[in-house]
Amino acid sequence: MKKTLTLLSICLVTLSIQAQTSTKREKIQKLLEISGAGKIGIQVMNQMMSNFKSSYNTVNQQFWDDFKNEVKAEDIVNLVIPIYEKHYSEQDIEQLIIFYKSPIGQKAIAVTPVISQESMVAGQQWGIEIGKKVIDKLKEKGLLEK
Repeated sequence: MKKTLTLLSICLVTLSIQAQTSTKREKIQKLLEISGAGKIGIQVMNQMMSNFKSSYNTVNQQFWDDFKNEVKAEDIVNLVIPIYEKHYSEQDIEQLIIFYKSPIGQKAIAVTPVISQESMVAGQQWGIEIGKKVIDKLKEKGLLEK
C-alpha cells in the first residue's frame, strides 16, 4: 500500500510538472506570435536568400521560390522556445505578453526590425573605422609596414 501511494504521488508530481511546462510553452508560443518572431525569422531568411542569389546568380528563380516554400516561420519559433523557457519564468512571459499587447509594445514590434537593420549598418561602419585605426596604430608603432 505504501509503495502504491508513493508511486501515485510520483505520477501526480510528474503530471503537474508537465502541465506547468505545457502552459509555459503555450504562453511562450503566444508571446512569439504577438512579437512577430516568426515573421522576423522569415525576413532574415529572405535577406540570406538575397545574398545567396547574388552569389549563385546562375541558379534559376524557381529553385529559390521552391526553397522559400520549404522554410516555415514555426521552424525558428520551435528552436527558440527552449531558450525562452530557460531564461524567463512563466510570470515573465505573462508580463511580456501584456507589454507587447500595449501601444508601446506594438510600436516596439513595428520599429525593432528597422532599428536592427540600421544598427547593423552602423555597427559595420564602426567596425571598418576600428579596423582602420588598428592598422594606422600598428603602422605608427612600426609593427606593420607602411
